[in-house]
Amino acid sequence: MEVILKEDVNKLGHRGDVVKVAEGYGRNYLLPTKLAIEATVANKAVIEQMKASAIRKSHAEKGGAEELAAKLNELVLTFERKSGENEHLFGSVTSQDIAHELELQGYKIDRRKILLENPLRTVGEFHVPIRLHREVSAHLQVTIKSDAPEKVESDQAEDDTAFKSTYHGEVDFQRE
Repeated sequence: MEVILKEDVNKLGHRGDVVKVAEGYGRNYLLPTKLAIEATVANKAVIEQMKASAIRKSHAEKGGAEELAAKLNELVLTFERKSGENEHLFGSVTSQDIAHELELQGYKIDRRKILLENPLRTVGEFHVPIRLHREVSAHLQVTIKSDAPEKVESDQAEDDTAFKSTYHGEVDFQRE
């Protein structure tokens, strides 16, 4: 089945391309989600107009993406997560977490555009690439901090704290 792509589809092609896809993929995904139209004789005549329109639209999107990339390159996201020994997180920070935090700060970015190979599972600073346009990428700085309180150096201070936190009554230390 041949289809004409109306939007960029990852690993398939760009807007305006005529591509050959499996029948099921075209009928069940591309056509219903309006990512493509069927490549008939009439639709092929419209391809040239679509390509010219796509070029204009792409230039406009690229300009907007470059502005957004400049803002995102300066942005630092901070996450506080529970961590165990060796600064290993209980859980992880995923592209969905990053997209949600960006949305809270006023940036609407689809989580699939955040190019995170594996979820972040350790405490530290990371640079996460974001594909805003096929020619424009931004690098977002993500800092993950542990929410555990700092360890006390003195063993005695730890013992006192442990005793005070576990027992809140009066103690009679006299022996009979």
